[in-house]
Amino acid sequence: MVIVHGAGSQKENHGDFGRACAASGWAALGFDQRGHGDSDDGMSPAALADVGKMARFLAGMEGVDAARVCVRGSSMGGFMAIQSAATSEQIAGVIAICPAGADHLRRGLLSGRLEMRVDPGAVTALEAWLAEHDLRQGVELMGSKPLLLIHASGDEQIPSEWSEELYARAAEPRKLILLPGGHHRSAQHDAELHGVALRWLERNLG
Repeated sequence: MVIVHGAGSQKENHGDFGRACAASGWAALGFDQRGHGDSDDGMSPAALADVGKMARFLAGMEGVDAARVCVRGSSMGGFMAIQSAATSEQIAGVIAICPAGADHLRRGLLSGRLEMRVDPGAVTALEAWLAEHDLRQGVELMGSKPLLLIHASGDEQIPSEWSEELYARAAEPRKLILLPGGHHRSAQHDAELHGVALRWLERNLG
């Protein structure tokens, strides 16, 4: 399991899910996205390729089944997870929690609300890149790869209707879990949901 954090976060913030993976027999790899944590580079369109690189790195580790490498992403990480599964054969399935769409990210980028390091010259390139990466198309390009969407109905940043729209465009196997109430980060650290998500993926990876 490659774990991809959201904007303004870092790998350590998702250690709880990494431990849940380990307890369930999954190897888990978290990393700092560009512009976050201990990463050296500012955020740029190259961040999407980083997810595929991490998946390939994990697939080469001893004891890892290379055919069952999945990605779990939250918010901006959910965007990266779906887009990477749409473009990389290495990724077998996705858990996306309150995934951000390209429009959500573009508005946050231009308003300065996204808490991440962006090189001054990369803002225009990021805006153009986001305009070309509609998450609805990404879901469709995933094909038959398992997709689990989890969204809190009380999310104040990304409406839960967005995940409902993505779910409607996804192929089977797919699952949508809508949580009553909550907020943008509440579903990311729900211990019960960790187990539910991993068991669902195990049943649907074939």
